[in-house]
Amino acid sequence: MEKIYDYTLSELEELLVSFNFKKFNARQVFEWIYKKAVLDFNEMSNLSKDLRSFLVENFTFSNLIVNTHQVSKDGTEKFLFELEDHNFIETVLMRHDYGNSVCVTTQLGCNIGCSFCASGLQKKKRDLEAYEIVLQVLKVAQITKERVSHVVVMGIGEPFDNYDKTMKFIDIINSPYGLEIGARHITVSTSGIVPKIEQFSLETKQVNLAISLHAPNNEVRTKLMKINKVYPIEEVIRASKEYVEITNRRITFEYILLEHINDELKQANELSDLLRGINCYVNLIRYNDVVEFNLKGSSEERANAFYLKLKSRGINTTLRREKGGDIDAACGQLRSKKT
Repeated sequence: MEKIYDYTLSELEELLVSFNFKKFNARQVFEWIYKKAVLDFNEMSNLSKDLRSFLVENFTFSNLIVNTHQVSKDGTEKFLFELEDHNFIETVLMRHDYGNSVCVTTQLGCNIGCSFCASGLQKKKRDLEAYEIVLQVLKVAQITKERVSHVVVMGIGEPFDNYDKTMKFIDIINSPYGLEIGARHITVSTSGIVPKIEQFSLETKQVNLAISLHAPNNEVRTKLMKINKVYPIEEVIRASKEYVEITNRRITFEYILLEHINDELKQANELSDLLRGINCYVNLIRYNDVVEFNLKGSSEERANAFYLKLKSRGINTTLRREKGGDIDAACGQLRSKKT
């Protein structure tokens, strides 16, 4: 049986037309499952009996089981979901003044192996299917009974290592007949897989791109991110500049602040020199400590000094406090405890 949440609108339209149904029937199905959250094809009253029978015979609704649900004092909620194959994935809901943002996982485990990230404690078992990513958004909305207005693809795994399924997921949640989450409210984060950044530059989705930089030079970045040995910082910056030129969109650089590793003022100067002239935004993040790693997040004083130095040198930047510090909010923490 096919998974109904694994179909984009255009795929469902093509399939239904091939079985002599109408193209607009696909829009009707999308509205039932995404806008009305109906989980029974027989309840889709404006569909013909033949179409309802076809859907029942060929499609199934999948589900995620909540294994663990943590709620932070700052309103952040973290979910450990069990998949149908009994593997576990993490999803995080973050509440902001502009709406609710869900951070989704794209892989079971991660092979990137960044030295500060709990995701890499579990090596990749497999890529998630598009429907398994879609279900994370649906399930959070169902549990909280609140609308999800923003999505960040920054959970466990490297989204660009699961590129096609990630793009398919975006098509599904962006559909005006589906969850209708605006493209500019969706952000995909990558550790810097240069060929995929180049491919993403040619997409027409208007989705935001964030690159995990975390260092101003190859020496520091290679210590923190093994992927820098394959795609050094010069290549990442070149691809970033091309992305901005092709898309005319601003790019975000994520920079986790680690005390005495990448938070020196001379490194802020180096970072500002590296990024000067790029239409970009630097998202500074104070590190959520992970017990397995001997790393410490920057003090508030050092983080503020780094932030002010970038600002003084003309770099558009913000200093974000990590949410969910009182729960297992860092990527991979909750799953690592379970597995």
